[in-house]
Amino acid sequence: MFHKVLVANRGEIAVRVIRALREMGIRSVAVYSEADREALHVMLADEAICIGPAPATESYLNMEAILSAAVAIGAEAIHPGFGFLSENAKFAGLCETCGIKFIGPSAEIIEKAGNKSEARNTMKRAGVPVIPGTHEPVFDAKTALKAAKRIGFPVMIKASSGGGGRGMRVAESADGFEALFNAAQLESIKGFSDDSMYIEKYIQNPRHIEFQILADSFGNIVHLGERDCSIQRRHQKVLEESPCEAISPALRTRMGKMAVKAAKAVGYENAGTIEFLLDNGRKFYFMEMNTRIQVEHPITELVTGIDLIKEQIRIAAGEKLAFTQKDVVIRGHAIECRINAENPEKNFMPSPGRITDIHMPGGNGVRVDGHIYTDYQVPANYDSLLLKLCVYGKDRQEAIAKMRSALGELVIEGIDTNIDFEYDLVSHKAFETGKITTDFIESYFPEYVKK
Repeated sequence: MFHKVLVANRGEIAVRVIRALREMGIRSVAVYSEADREALHVMLADEAICIGPAPATESYLNMEAILSAAVAIGAEAIHPGFGFLSENAKFAGLCETCGIKFIGPSAEIIEKAGNKSEARNTMKRAGVPVIPGTHEPVFDAKTALKAAKRIGFPVMIKASSGGGGRGMRVAESADGFEALFNAAQLESIKGFSDDSMYIEKYIQNPRHIEFQILADSFGNIVHLGERDCSIQRRHQKVLEESPCEAISPALRTRMGKMAVKAAKAVGYENAGTIEFLLDNGRKFYFMEMNTRIQVEHPITELVTGIDLIKEQIRIAAGEKLAFTQKDVVIRGHAIECRINAENPEKNFMPSPGRITDIHMPGGNGVRVDGHIYTDYQVPANYDSLLLKLCVYGKDRQEAIAKMRSALGELVIEGIDTNIDFEYDLVSHKAFETGKITTDFIESYFPEYVKK
């Protein structure tokens, strides 16, 4: 097992990883930008190193600075969290070159599974159902338009290296297609330094279902059930739950087997997710693979009792999974709400600033993963996520009731947040009855949808 691990991230995921390391008796090293000098992850870590100024490109995305810090402080491994360099094949390869274990899949696997166009073709060859679309990347709007006409509108324009809703556009017809393609491609170039795109059939009003998988270096792969991530705004997840109430045990078994097959097809190792779209006829299609831990991993931990961060670290240290598929049992129901520093009334405008007061909810089945405290200055440089409020109940109805109670008790003063918006979501009759698709917010909260 490792003696010292550097956490190459910030915010609540850095805090989450540091806590897991502490419980495992492993020394933690935090890296931070000048804007994060007073951040909670810096205070909790055993050691901390400043790696640059506030802009992420000069700090949390600065591979040389992070690797230099790891070498200087004697860290044997790096946990990348999510976002930043977590799915960067070059960074994973550099870690290996420097003799530092990257806690995640290898550079080769990230390249193979993380590139959405290549991953689609790999899954198709493996017999995993995929959405009809282009087989090879496209690089210009005219070629893409020809492909879109062949596939049939509406289509989804996607960046091969995209994620988090970036580099994505829906084209309803040929009119305006080229402008949408160029906008998505420019977003991909700016965000991922990649101009390769692909086109796929747009599945209207589906559910967005992801299966959590764990794979060790001995060829053992298990899935830990699914999460329903359908409630989204501009392709960004807002609220997640596990399990999905629309999936029967038989369908869960089929989808789980396909998730494991997908992981095997790329020789996967460590934690990851296989994402599917589920249509109204309960047919499912592979959408993409995420080669990292997910923001919403806590709800899987709540319904399975398995600590995913610790499993990541154990796998990276060369240990075998201590359980098999038959040992994984899903019990109860869990919901996660992402609490952000933003104003839903002003088109979700970010709201950095000083937090003047906080009251956190508690009680049986309530979990808060966060990094904020009273007098904390929320910087304007990074993602607006403040904390993840999670609840666990014996069934979905109890979980919904607990989430309402927890949101009603949660207080964050001094900045704007989306707490009231999340409360409205879980209180809506359509949510209560499980009428959930990816257009939930557009259908029931049109006042929050800005074009």
